[in-house]
Amino acid sequence: MLAYYVELHMCQVWRELLFADEDLEVKKERDPVAPARRSEAALHKIALRALDDGTPVHSFQTLLQELSTIVRNTCNTRGARADSPTFQMVTTANPTQRRALELLQSIAV
Repeated sequence: MLAYYVELHMCQVWRELLFADEDLEVKKERDPVAPARRSEAALHKIALRALDDGTPVHSFQTLLQELSTIVRNTCNTRGARADSPTFQMVTTANPTQRRALELLQSIAV
């Protein structure tokens, strides 16, 4: 249950990066029995498969796959002994990854 709860909150804050509809006000006012309809902005985002800035729109899974490319490597020099000092290198996040991580910071715990 905790995993579903975390996924729910992640999907809510990542709405602008996902195929999800960002217009939540319409959702509050719609007939609960009628079929849900996407807004024009959401249909436009789906048709282009890109955001306004040209970056690709993601599903939840593809956004997680993109975030999984951020890694931290512990390195040492070639031929170093086991007790030699090491250093760490972290990959630089691309703009989509940076935005996704910034949005995650807005989740209140």
